[in-house]
Amino acid sequence: MASLELLQRQIHTAEELKSVVKMMKVLAAVNVHKYEQAVTSLSEYTRTIKMGLHVVLKSTHTNRNLADHNLPKVEPDTLFTSSIGRCGVLIFGSEQGMCGQFNEQISRYAIAEIEKLQITTEQLVVFAVGSRVIPHLESEDYQIEENFTMPSSLSGITSMVQEMLPRIAAWRDRQQITKIILFYNNLHSNTSFKPSQHILLPLDRAWLQDIESQKWRSRTIPTFTMPSDVLISSLLRQYFFISLYRAFGESLASENASRLISMQVAEKNIEDRLTEFKGEFQQKRQSAITGELLEIVAGFELSQG
Repeated sequence: MASLELLQRQIHTAEELKSVVKMMKVLAAVNVHKYEQAVTSLSEYTRTIKMGLHVVLKSTHTNRNLADHNLPKVEPDTLFTSSIGRCGVLIFGSEQGMCGQFNEQISRYAIAEIEKLQITTEQLVVFAVGSRVIPHLESEDYQIEENFTMPSSLSGITSMVQEMLPRIAAWRDRQQITKIILFYNNLHSNTSFKPSQHILLPLDRAWLQDIESQKWRSRTIPTFTMPSDVLISSLLRQYFFISLYRAFGESLASENASRLISMQVAEKNIEDRLTEFKGEFQQKRQSAITGELLEIVAGFELSQG
């Protein structure tokens, strides 16, 4: 009877755990959709920024000093090249667990890409976003210069990006970091993602030339009254904002996709265990009933004898 009671407790615990896992699976699915929508909404914002750059570049045909108190300061000579200075990499991981190989996957990818750069330890500065990615990097002897907390909401992304923009400016001024690369997982579907990278700085000259060469959709090109260098500075600051925001959004969407996969696997394992527990419970219960019936029959026969 004790075995039956133990199995009943195990079944009850497994059913409660299954409810928790199911709730976490639903929450992860909702978060995937939420962050995916946030990233998708950036498309129109990005198009507007490119249109603004097209107007001012067409009008000026020159590259001005793009310094701004909240924009990474870049002089004309270093705007399109990183031959002088150090390389800073931001690796986006997670702040929470139960997300499978999420942190390990982005760490392996980032390390492989960093090795391709063939730069010395003195030239490399590593920044981590999310505390759970740090052990994977430190295990490969990478020293973390600074760790940023991965936000847990859309509003948190905005405030974190606003905090990081002046930090990037400080990295350029104080640490001579002229190249900045973002490494983050990129969502492909609700249950799939893969690592990707984005060079935040230096800017791609071909990218700006392509924007300038685009054909305007209407006959009249807009004009502007503020100084062109101020306008370009403002537009590029928005570009940097969007790039960082997208990295956070893609990473959080991918993290929740990884968590969704983990919860689906956990739910399947719990269901399998429940099937085993219930099968064993029924077997033991039937054996106990059979044993009691045999005892009754034996007692009856003895009383008749």
